[in-house]
Amino acid sequence: MLEKIYTIPVNEVFDLCIEYPGEGCPFCRLYRKLENDEIEIILGASMMEPDIRIKTNELGFCGRHFDLMLERNNRLGLALILESHLNEVREFCEPGGFLGARTNAIPDKLSKLGSTCYVCDRINGNFSKMLENAVYLYDTEQEFRDKVKNSPYFCLPHYSEFLTSAKAHMNKKRVPDFQKALAETVNKYFDELRGDVSHFCKKFDYRYENEPWGNSKDSVERAIRFLSGDRRLKLEKPKKNEKL
Repeated sequence: MLEKIYTIPVNEVFDLCIEYPGEGCPFCRLYRKLENDEIEIILGASMMEPDIRIKTNELGFCGRHFDLMLERNNRLGLALILESHLNEVREFCEPGGFLGARTNAIPDKLSKLGSTCYVCDRINGNFSKMLENAVYLYDTEQEFRDKVKNSPYFCLPHYSEFLTSAKAHMNKKRVPDFQKALAETVNKYFDELRGDVSHFCKKFDYRYENEPWGNSKDSVERAIRFLSGDRRLKLEKPKKNEKL
């Protein structure tokens, strides 16, 4: 069942990225907001809730989200989470610690622990709902179809996820139009980016040293964000005049 409450933040972030093109992919901005919110929540009052502590003890956190929690300067909150989590991991190894009777099972347990993260699970669950809401909005509202068309771009990972979600949830008659509109938005930016990266490379050739940089100075960073998603650690304030 579609939870339409997510249509509000989806619309807001598409509006933001159209007004501030430097924000780039709307879904990257959505993901970073979800990530920021989850970090704030887990280091707040929820870290003391027994049901949440059970889950964080079980799943742990990935390295990226440990880094983000460290950045919040709430070392006591993080230490309380770690104290409980470390005790959980150590208890599994009893008796005898890492040389105990369960030694043969330890690699599988630690491998599983290394691939799970409480924050990632929370973000991915909410993000999939936002993708589904974006599909619903495109399917039902001309205004949102215009927003997709006017978005700065969609990074390749979220382009793929948007297409996949549409295939699963969109009215089948609407899908071809959706695919075409989305491809036009992505291809336009793709071609501009390729040109900027090529010009950046040329600027290191003495024959082009007197040519202006144009939009190529930050093309390497933008290409990485386009290919793999915008994973900047901080949710920065948008800059109105920032170019893509």
